[in-house]
Amino acid sequence: MKKQIKIVNSNNAPKAIGPYSQAVIFDNLIFCSGQIGIDPKTNSLVEGIENQTKQILNNIKNILQEANSSLENVLKTTIFLTDINHFSIVNKIYEDFFKNHKPARSTVTVAKLPKDALIEIEVIAVK
Repeated sequence: MKKQIKIVNSNNAPKAIGPYSQAVIFDNLIFCSGQIGIDPKTNSLVEGIENQTKQILNNIKNILQEANSSLENVLKTTIFLTDINHFSIVNKIYEDFFKNHKPARSTVTVAKLPKDALIEIEVIAVK
């Protein structure tokens, strides 16, 4: 039996700003594209590192829900920051969202992100 790739699109997360999907599912794995802090209701980037981080994690939560999963099923996250000095702020918000679940994680500093976002997060999860 040939395995299919399924595209995931949630109306409760911002539409992709390029030629990619919010997420794809293959077998029981969910690969979420990097999310920046865009409010799906206004389609605009929210301001500040705290608001962007919360918006991103809510967007990811909504994408995973659309894929019949949740934050508790995240295996790996990658966080891209434009300023490493935001690490402790992001870490606290991240911990609030993930609670006792601690997926594997990488955090890297980058020079610039789309729409001049301060942070981007991508995740890999299971159904």
